[in-house]
Amino acid sequence: MTQLLSLQEANHILDEAEQIYAADTVVAAVNQMAVNITETMSDQYPLILCVMGGAVVFTGHLLPQLQFPLTFDYLQVTRYQNTTQGGTINWKVFPQENLRGRVVLVLDDILDEGITLVAIRERVMNGGAKAFYSAVLADKDIGRAKPLQADFVGLMLPDRYVFGFGMDIKGAWRNLPAIYAIKP
Repeated sequence: MTQLLSLQEANHILDEAEQIYAADTVVAAVNQMAVNITETMSDQYPLILCVMGGAVVFTGHLLPQLQFPLTFDYLQVTRYQNTTQGGTINWKVFPQENLRGRVVLVLDDILDEGITLVAIRERVMNGGAKAFYSAVLADKDIGRAKPLQADFVGLMLPDRYVFGFGMDIKGAWRNLPAIYAIKP
């Protein structure tokens, strides 16, 4: 695991970064996703799973806006482990809720290459779920096909390393209300 950034390093990264989406744009995207998810899932009483820790901010903004009954749990799986390059999938926590026969909606911060979300879908469906849906705050345009597309997408991002609104850079800046990218 990579050592976390110092205060000076973290501040320098933000000072040098480019804002991709302002806070009000991010909130508007989440609001629209809530409308779309409510329209699609209001009659399904889904189990909603938050992918920790990146999706916690997104989930916290989205859940109060969903206008239907649901149950909630979380999972924790990572490929980044405080680095900026994805590695092997590391399952830390799998949901305690029973998946059998459930409609499951997974909330994640970003759809990058799709490797993590495919692994989550496989594990959820192998757990007996009736259906799998996914919602991502952001979908990164990586210039090639992905093994899956999210059912609900808030924002499209360029193929750059991004952080803010739950997404981190080497463990820092999940708390930013806007989304930033490292300059090319």
